[in-house]
Amino acid sequence: MDELYNRYGKSGVNTPGNRFRHWRKRYCWFVVAGGASLLKRTLDIIVAASMIVALSPLFLVVAACIKLTDGGPVIFWQTRVGKWGREFPFPKFRSMVVNAEELKDSILDQSDHGDSVTFKMKKDPRVTWIGRIIRKLSIDELPQLWSVLTGDMSIVGPRPPVPREVARYTLADRRRLDVTPGLTCTWQISGRGDIAFNEQVELDSAYIESQTFWNDIKILFKTIPAVLSGRGAY
Repeated sequence: MDELYNRYGKSGVNTPGNRFRHWRKRYCWFVVAGGASLLKRTLDIIVAASMIVALSPLFLVVAACIKLTDGGPVIFWQTRVGKWGREFPFPKFRSMVVNAEELKDSILDQSDHGDSVTFKMKKDPRVTWIGRIIRKLSIDELPQLWSVLTGDMSIVGPRPPVPREVARYTLADRRRLDVTPGLTCTWQISGRGDIAFNEQVELDSAYIESQTFWNDIKILFKTIPAVLSGRGAY
């Protein structure tokens, strides 16, 4: 016991010097993490606000086309699951018929992803003519810029799932819910709807593990050609 005291009690982890280094490391970590969060939030607000202002004429044209198609609502609201499993209202320009959600159960077996967690269908009969156009260019997702401003979403992050998908998540899949969901993400620039669910999880997990401000910038700029190509958008 005396030997242990002499070895660790006098010069071990409980000395003032070591305590100072311990708290300095913890303080520095909080400062760095807080600074990164602030930087990401600043990017979100600047990009979202700028895009809303710049694209407002396009919003008006799209809204008019949707309204004139069938007289239904312009915005489709859906419940999505965000950070730490918190549900939030998720807006999109309506690209389907008004009763699309009621019709979904009848076509679940036609999903291009098979019996996967996610549902994707290249020739979904519920999509309207204007819906096909705005989905091809991802214009239907633009109302989520408002969700970015409110803090429910970020510009870059894993796409938010619907509750019925989360109900089928494994423990590993739930890793995606550890961060704020985003408007675009790694698999969005890698093929979007053509990417299988398991690969989506892998790409999202890799993003979370290596998340940096500059990585977000890189994904943001890669989103532009990905959207214009129309690959995986249906």
